[in-house]
Amino acid sequence: MVQVRQQTLINEQGVIDLDKWLEQLPMVLEESDRSRLLQACELVKKAQLSPAADAGDWAVESNCFIAGLDITIILADLHVDLDCLLAGVLYRAVREGRLDSQQVRQQFGEGVTDLIEGVLRMAAISDLPLQSESPVLGQAHDQKDNIRKMLIALVDDVRVALIKLAERTCAIRSVKEDETRRRQIGREVFEVYAPLAHRLGIGQLKWELEDLSFRYTHAESYRKIARLLDGKRLERDSFIAKVTEELTEILRSAGLEFKIAGRAKHIYSIWRKMQRKGIGFSQVYDIRAVRILVPEIKDCYATLGLVHSLWHNIPNEFDDYIANPKENGYRSLHTAVVGPEGKPLEVQIRTESMDFEAELGVCAHWRYKGSDAENGLASSYEEKIAWLRQVLDWHEETGDARGVAEQFSFSVAQDRVYTFTPDGDVVNLAYGATPLDFAYHVHTEIGHRCRGAKVNGSLVPLTYQLQTGERVEILTSNEAQPRRDWLQSGLGYLKTTRAKAKVQYWFKSQAREDNITTGRHLLKKEFKRLALTSVDYQRIAKKMQLSTVEDMFAAVGAGELASSQVLNAAQDLVDRAPEPLLRINSVSGNGQHNHVSVNGVGSLHTHMAGCCKPLPGDSIAGYITKGGGVSIHRVDCARLMKLQENTPRRVVETEWSEGPQDNYEVDVSIEAFDRQGLLSDITGLFANARLNVLTINTQTNKRNNTATMRLRVEVPDLGSLSKLLERIERLKNVVSVARVSE
Repeated sequence: MVQVRQQTLINEQGVIDLDKWLEQLPMVLEESDRSRLLQACELVKKAQLSPAADAGDWAVESNCFIAGLDITIILADLHVDLDCLLAGVLYRAVREGRLDSQQVRQQFGEGVTDLIEGVLRMAAISDLPLQSESPVLGQAHDQKDNIRKMLIALVDDVRVALIKLAERTCAIRSVKEDETRRRQIGREVFEVYAPLAHRLGIGQLKWELEDLSFRYTHAESYRKIARLLDGKRLERDSFIAKVTEELTEILRSAGLEFKIAGRAKHIYSIWRKMQRKGIGFSQVYDIRAVRILVPEIKDCYATLGLVHSLWHNIPNEFDDYIANPKENGYRSLHTAVVGPEGKPLEVQIRTESMDFEAELGVCAHWRYKGSDAENGLASSYEEKIAWLRQVLDWHEETGDARGVAEQFSFSVAQDRVYTFTPDGDVVNLAYGATPLDFAYHVHTEIGHRCRGAKVNGSLVPLTYQLQTGERVEILTSNEAQPRRDWLQSGLGYLKTTRAKAKVQYWFKSQAREDNITTGRHLLKKEFKRLALTSVDYQRIAKKMQLSTVEDMFAAVGAGELASSQVLNAAQDLVDRAPEPLLRINSVSGNGQHNHVSVNGVGSLHTHMAGCCKPLPGDSIAGYITKGGGVSIHRVDCARLMKLQENTPRRVVETEWSEGPQDNYEVDVSIEAFDRQGLLSDITGLFANARLNVLTINTQTNKRNNTATMRLRVEVPDLGSLSKLLERIERLKNVVSVARVSE
């Protein structure tokens, strides 16, 4: 645990040596950055001589210069950027009224000033009244909850929270001699800032804030546990040394690389476990504990086996958080054993990356162990905490907290989901994103080679909508390539524009001739499945504002143009005839209006022919019946061809015309291997699409276990029918599905 006040360097003349102070900062700075930081220090040093203004009586005794240096050391240990360090140096002087914000803005810029003003807004929390202390430490009251939520609502840059936490850490360290201030700051830190550090996963601040605030607010409980620990400190140190020696010997003999560290459980954590489990001090098994760090996951389990072979494990005290991570992504092996001298010992085993994440990175303890989560804080508060953790993680990865904070504000991050990779890294995606979006976010090649996904260890379809907190594993194949149906919005494979663009670019980068061939095949297959045999591709290409049919095929093959768009163009296409078109509205057998334009014919009743059942988008022709009406056929209808041979004068040109949307009867044929629930799955798809099934005829061949289904359904257009047939074809055991032409 860092005690920064002990690190502040004072020379023989009693003056702080700023050059030596800079050298002991736990981060490397460029020469220009060192110069700016020294400039800020000198400014605060001079400001210390000025009187404090409107900052409270406590500011009179404050040394804002020393405080600024101490705050900055804590921030440097968190590896923040230069603006954050500068704000840390200057903040207390501005807060006490010894420095003016305008002066800071002129010398250090808008970025530093904005950070200081953000921390000043958070400082308003100190002036809010807290409710009386709970008899059970850590149990949140409504007022405390509101204060925490208000605090988070004030934060739009994670660095603001870090500066405030560093400042409060310095404040609680400096009040040992002032009992009144000690209790005031102790309560404030315990009820507001320690939980914030807890949720942000900043372990090196969390432990100190919890222990010091516990010491000042519950002095008797603190002293009792401290005495028990102090009385056993030498014994415990000797015990840990013996454990380390035995572990080192057995791990070396197994040829493993490792690091071993003894871990002192902090006092508040011991007290809280005793209260939560209703146990005595002697039953807290992790008072004596070691942590073993190894390179790889397989080494974790190998080490666990060696530990259990060395000492007998305590029943019901083993947790595998690697195979089953906690919901926030925390991973480690925890086991309790009867160690040397028959004393209980906790052993934690994890990789170095897992340890980093658990201490400072993604796997913070803010959800799985926080009492506030148990009491159900408002989702907006938890969402912003999650956002803060996300930004902190980006900062840890990139080292550019300023750039991240400028690019990502909470206002644009609310409709997001935060998922974890198998290694515990956070992936931030738009709400509704799928495993395929996740794969392309991680890496383009992973997306291209994706063939399946697991969520929390279970296989899910690539159209599954991810939820915050889920752990996603992408299954890949070296030979796999993107599929064009990923780009069909109706199938739900991709949500994010970024992922769609990567798939489109992949197809676009393929050779034009290959794209033309592929596009032609896809469209012909689609039109054939819809029983559209008379298709004028030239007119459709023109409708799509493409120069040639080959351009249309290439666009479809490259993924720039979806086949559903071509279908829509085919359906909406209306010829501009030289003669006026007379719109005929007639009622079909199902009581719905069909809208057909008949060229050069007066007002006649029309009806859709039952032999071919044309749909909007089909090429059609009319036949004048003996009753004076017009039956509408598809131009490739066998019945129409025979009528045309016998009475060609009765065949008239017709076109679909615009009008209210109708439902049209269509026959669909399905071939499948029979299985239980097949019919239910098929009709379920119709129900989900809100399409009406009129009749169903099923024939089953017991000899080869096949089933043939013929369904008559109502659909509004070709696009709806195309999507429906696509989904039916993807059902288990379905071999083929197509619209019946006759």
